[in-house]
Amino acid sequence: MWIPRPLYEILPYLYMGSGAGLLGAAYLIEQGPRGLLLVLGAAGLTLGLVLWMRRRDYRASQREYDTHSLDR
Repeated sequence: MWIPRPLYEILPYLYMGSGAGLLGAAYLIEQGPRGLLLVLGAAGLTLGLVLWMRRRDYRASQREYDTHSLDR
């Protein structure tokens, strides 16, 4: 499945933002599904950070190699 590049680039930040929002909501509410909000918030924050770091590392490693040398 292909998604538009602007959406692809913003996904880690959306995940981190929603995770932080859910953690904030869990902190503010006194009753209800507090545990569920904590788990979902932590998962969203972790997923966003993992995606961001993996993309950063992949892009850094791609800059180190000359991909055009394989075409010769």
